[in-house]
Amino acid sequence: MTSILYGRPPAVFDPPADAVQTSPLIPGSADLAEVSAGSLDAATILAPPGVLERRYVLALALQALKPGGRLDVMAPKLKGGSRLGKELREFGLEPVESAKAHHRRCELVRPRDVTGLDAAIEAGAARRVPGLDAWSQPGVFGWDRIDGGTALLAASLPALKGAGADLGCGFGALSTVALASPAVTSLDMIDLDRRAVECARRNVEDPRVRLHWADARTMDLTELNFVVMNPPFHDGGAEDKALGQAFIRKAAAMLKKGGVLWMVANRHLPYEAELNAAFARVRPVADKGGYKVFEAVK
Repeated sequence: MTSILYGRPPAVFDPPADAVQTSPLIPGSADLAEVSAGSLDAATILAPPGVLERRYVLALALQALKPGGRLDVMAPKLKGGSRLGKELREFGLEPVESAKAHHRRCELVRPRDVTGLDAAIEAGAARRVPGLDAWSQPGVFGWDRIDGGTALLAASLPALKGAGADLGCGFGALSTVALASPAVTSLDMIDLDRRAVECARRNVEDPRVRLHWADARTMDLTELNFVVMNPPFHDGGAEDKALGQAFIRKAAAMLKKGGVLWMVANRHLPYEAELNAAFARVRPVADKGGYKVFEAVK
């Protein structure tokens, strides 16, 4: 490969047609961390919003570029775009900055010497997080803590049994609780983020588990006894309640008659109507700390 993409930049930025996609959030993509150093002629990056994640991606792209290779990086103004130029200058670079389509854009030609790449790559790489007792990585949802909603759902779960799935499994916090029951015969762990799946592989070493780097909404699982989930409700950084509603419908399609969905959501999200339409019986189980837990029986 001679050119890569990271993420899906707005069409107005016109990325190369032959570029290879490397976003961990697009199943089937290549891994930017595995691109050989000094092998690329060009890189087009939609920079992620988190500081550690963004600097990690920039450093990997710069490491992969040949001297003289072109970097074209952009981000929404309010989601890291205003800091792009400063962060690139911290690598000893002199980007040309511009604004377009509510994004900040930085373009540059990679010089022979770039400073600080190793430190940025180390800071953004997967690691065992102290206090979490699990592998995680900046960019993964709730990467350095147990999310409050996940914790409430974990505390609410009964001993589960049979075949199940964890939709949007992250690094495996809920799956670990589900698998504590010896009556669980199998668990499909599904996440859109390759980094989360790779961390979950290290955190949940259990022969009952099948891991999937995939969009849970496209999975063909059926006849499950249970589903657990803390569904996403952001798409591209903007709140989108339709995501959680789609997860509810998918969970119902995966379950057999009498199967149970255990779900947590932020209190303000309007999921009750979707749950009542998709399930025969819906029971609020917990409401605490801004989160609500439901048990729904098909």
